[in-house]
Amino acid sequence: MSNQHNCENCPVHHRENLIRLGIAMDRVDYVVALAGNPNTGKSTVFNNLTGLRQHTGNWPGKTVARAEGGYSWGEKRYKVVDLPGTYSLLSTSTDEEVARDFILFGRPDVTVIVADATRLERNLNLALQILEITDRAVLCLNLMDEARRNNLEIDARNLSKELGIPVIPAAARQREGMPELIAAIEEVASGAYVCKPRRVKSQSAKLNHAISTLAGKLAADFPGLPNLNWVALRLLEGDQSIIEAVRSGDLGRLSSGVLSTSA
Repeated sequence: MSNQHNCENCPVHHRENLIRLGIAMDRVDYVVALAGNPNTGKSTVFNNLTGLRQHTGNWPGKTVARAEGGYSWGEKRYKVVDLPGTYSLLSTSTDEEVARDFILFGRPDVTVIVADATRLERNLNLALQILEITDRAVLCLNLMDEARRNNLEIDARNLSKELGIPVIPAAARQREGMPELIAAIEEVASGAYVCKPRRVKSQSAKLNHAISTLAGKLAADFPGLPNLNWVALRLLEGDQSIIEAVRSGDLGRLSSGVLSTSA
């Protein structure tokens, strides 16, 4: 069992933030986010998990469509939120901002990263960015049928060891790998599988010092803010939306759960 939680099956999601992000949280044990590049078959994975128990709407204050649904497994109820398809979380578009804010402030119990197995190198860029924000993730290697057709072999076990998270080969159109994906989600959500994601370490002592100094100031100004080092790095890189959130105080409201739905 996980050593990160006080209780055996303790959810880690931020309920108040999720409600303010427009997610219906009645009768929900765990929240699962689906993230991935466009055209990875993420919607097919979503449909396989939720079946007809899904509905669509918009993110509060955004024109970006949101799909959410649910399923039950082992007496637990899972809410699945399909995030916009993005190539990064660097907040250069509304889609990226929505996906990033959901993972950073909603703190889903599991983020499933759906990757195209035929373009794995390109897809791992987003996966590594997500693993900088959350340590509770599963990589779903979708389109394995196409990878096999192209004679591509992927060592999922070794990749899992390298990334520090479960890696599930799948072909969602044929429902291949879906039972294994559901089982992996349950293991991470319950804490039975403790992810130890690979984080990109900077070689620069100066940058590391700047990050830790800024992270200390952020901790003092915004107690309870998750992922301090990542937020500090985004500030140092000039992420305009994070800079604005610090200036306006929204970062504090986001971290404490007093999230404005008009933003």
